[in-house]
Amino acid sequence: MADLYLKALESERRSLWAECRLKGLAKDTPQRMRIAEIDVKLAEHKARKAAG
Repeated sequence: MADLYLKALESERRSLWAECRLKGLAKDTPQRMRIAEIDVKLAEHKARKAAG
């Protein structure tokens, strides 16, 4: 079964990353900070999925 939460996070991360690359945004912008938050959530979700 598809993991919709995982797909949504990955999709949001890809779109934010594309925006950052297109605009050349610095590391301290809200978009880059959101990407870092998503990375943490992805890691937590994958760890939970692997554990159980």
